Amino acid sequence: MSKRPNFLVILADDLGFSDVGAFGSEIATPNLDALAHGGLRLTDFHAASTCSPTRSMLLTGTDHHIAGIGSMAEAISPEQVGKPGYEGYLNERVVALPELLREAGYQTLMAGKWHLGLTPELAPHARGFERSFSLLPGAANHYGFEPPYDDSTPQILKGTPALYIEDDQFVAELPKDFYSSDAFGDKLLQYLKERDQSRPFFAYLPFSAPHWPLQAPAEVVAKYRGRYDAGPEVLRQERLARLKELGLVDKDVKAHPVLAMNKEWQLLSDEERAISARSMEVYAAMVERLDWNVGRVVDYLRQQGQLDNTFILFLSDNGAEGALLEAFPKFGPHLKEFLDQHYDNSLDNIGNANSYVWYGPRWAQAATAPSRLYKAFTTQGGIRVPALIHYPPLARQKQISHNFGTVMDVTPTILDLAGVRHPGKRWNGRDVASVRGKSWLGYLAGETQQVHDENSVTGWELFGMRALRKGNWKIVFLPQPIGPGAWQLYDLSKDPGETHDLAQSHPELLQELADHWQQYSEETGIVAGKLPFL
Repeated sequence: MSKRPNFLVILADDLGFSDVGAFGSEIATPNLDALAHGGLRLTDFHAASTCSPTRSMLLTGTDHHIAGIGSMAEAISPEQVGKPGYEGYLNERVVALPELLREAGYQTLMAGKWHLGLTPELAPHARGFERSFSLLPGAANHYGFEPPYDDSTPQILKGTPALYIEDDQFVAELPKDFYSSDAFGDKLLQYLKERDQSRPFFAYLPFSAPHWPLQAPAEVVAKYRGRYDAGPEVLRQERLARLKELGLVDKDVKAHPVLAMNKEWQLLSDEERAISARSMEVYAAMVERLDWNVGRVVDYLRQQGQLDNTFILFLSDNGAEGALLEAFPKFGPHLKEFLDQHYDNSLDNIGNANSYVWYGPRWAQAATAPSRLYKAFTTQGGIRVPALIHYPPLARQKQISHNFGTVMDVTPTILDLAGVRHPGKRWNGRDVASVRGKSWLGYLAGETQQVHDENSVTGWELFGMRALRKGNWKIVFLPQPIGPGAWQLYDLSKDPGETHDLAQSHPELLQELADHWQQYSEETGIVAGKLPFL
């Protein structure tokens, strides 16, 4: 390819596997669907089990324990404090993708959630982005609404004194019509229009939607009124049927049973069902609005004649968010009281700026099915994410790929396409980590049949939960009380839902994979942590 491609990487926050139309959803996502149907849909692509670890891996090509996010900054345990890889921000042991691309002549642009450092010297502009507008922490009110804080305020709702930064300057005040997805779309379009047209660009658009609090424009929410009145199990079965129809999962797949601490739909009162369904309506509206903003950027690239020369990657940063925040001591014993005092979570107000809701584990598992569980878990429901690639010059378009992949593959793939070499272990006078991911270029060009062969080994760990995969075999360790506190073994080629533990029948294989995990742990410097929500 004589002309260096542009890049657009779009990241959704807590989006479930089947939350996009092209992946089985009833939610209106025409822009992502068009990219998916004209590109390559990936059904076996993996992230970390939560957001900031994934973001560090995406931008460096290496493991998050090396890159500084060994645990989320908000959940570093005492035994991890001060240890290498647990800085809570993107550290100096890695070189970031935008740093390398900028050095190679690319214009690097970002608008969206950062979650890799809270101060100007740790912000996107300090890690290679020429222009950036970003939400620094992991979550915030999508409308910029902030209630008064005092000593009783749950920490999860406090945010930080400065939430948004543009380049190296904190944003003092958000506009009155601020909505996160629209603001990020606006800013990226601004940067694209102002850019140096003589240089190719790398654009990063990491939304903070559909992460809680669930909030969306009322006119979009209204489109889904009544759509979810039958409850999450009905939606789960609809989604599973559609996934099978689309060829994204096998027709005889066995889905993992739903695991949840909250009450089943039929045991809820009429009021509880109405509030739960409304929360899901707002969630759907958030996804639709995210898609609308993707469409604005894609339309601009098309108008500029740049679309066919832009490599577009879309993915989620982890599985759907199924947390019951009210059940976790981490979020404070007075969460409900604070919300009742400062927010209006009445049925007709849910989704507005002064509401604060989440949708819980049953709706989340409607989106992760047939996989097991959801965000924060190293089971498939926590780490398998929807992903698509759209780039017409490459051979594999209008297809579905069941090849295994990981978010660490993004950096080496983009560098390959850009004709840029990763420096290896030394960059700008300092030691840096090599990439652990693999480039997809040969596969995308139709030259190879797979990216990771049957001997490829990939590990995961977060909050003491562990997993390792070699080929189609996977081991999972969930500590008590949420799991058995022992390794479980699954053959994902036959059991993608992780429903049948083969640990007892394959002890030698189990031990081999456990040994691989131990090696992975030593290579990446894992310091065992604890579950932050129990």
